[in-house]
Amino acid sequence: MSTPDFDLAFDPAYGRAVQAAPGIERMTVNNPSAFTFHGTNSYIVGGSSVAVIDPGPENEAHFAALMAALKGREVTHIFVSHTHRDHSPLARRLKEATGALMVGEGPHRPARPLYRGEVNPFAESSDMEFQPDIVLGDGESVSGDGWQMTALLTPGHTANHACFALDGTGIVFSADHVMAWATSIVAPPDGSMADYMASLERLLVREDRLFLPGHGGPVKEPASFMRGLRTHRRMRERAVLERIKAGDRLIPDMVKAIYRDTDPRLHGAAALSVLAHLEDLVEKGQVETDGPPALSGAYRPA
Repeated sequence: MSTPDFDLAFDPAYGRAVQAAPGIERMTVNNPSAFTFHGTNSYIVGGSSVAVIDPGPENEAHFAALMAALKGREVTHIFVSHTHRDHSPLARRLKEATGALMVGEGPHRPARPLYRGEVNPFAESSDMEFQPDIVLGDGESVSGDGWQMTALLTPGHTANHACFALDGTGIVFSADHVMAWATSIVAPPDGSMADYMASLERLLVREDRLFLPGHGGPVKEPASFMRGLRTHRRMRERAVLERIKAGDRLIPDMVKAIYRDTDPRLHGAAALSVLAHLEDLVEKGQVETDGPPALSGAYRPA
């Protein structure tokens, strides 16, 4: 299956602030995993008065390094792209230490209600305590000393996912929506494949020159990379349809065939991605199942 041209070259430089672009520093949390790559990226934007984007998880070493990098500078705003625990919890501690205002799309919520008997597999990964001081709608902005940040609402990975455009620079902080190292996880009920694809289109109409993501290195040619992501997702959708037409009825069987070259540690996430595609295909009338789409459901061609 064709994939975008992923870039795995990345030096996390744990504990140090490194320049990601003029006026922007990146600090990476030492929380590597199959889902976070080398760790979560926090960004510092500005000069003597700054904003921090995605402070990260509750991590003592990262908090100390972040506070050291911020020493002598006023922190006015803390932007949170979404409420997974590798991105948002440290925002509260940073607010207490600096007096900055927390900014985001809103508190955590699923993309759809849970069905009867359904369990949210990412419930423990969700930060249910996050409450922004400033709620940004799509296209709304917050300004600081020499910078202005505009929210680009991009649901899909989570319902409250937002990217932030640094106005006048062509730079977007793309968080987990678009990353150079891998595709974003879209896992119902937290995520929605239909929303994710619409959010890709929402960014494709822009003319940004650089994406700084939540994990890994920069996306240097955003438009062509996102077109690759879109093609990849459409091919996954076709692969799911082909497996159903070939006689597969259960998601585990589809995962074994479609993700046979994928790290087995990610097969659970892959099953959720297949479910996300199936939810979309059922909604579009191309696939049928008894009752609402579920991980344990049986699927057949419409």
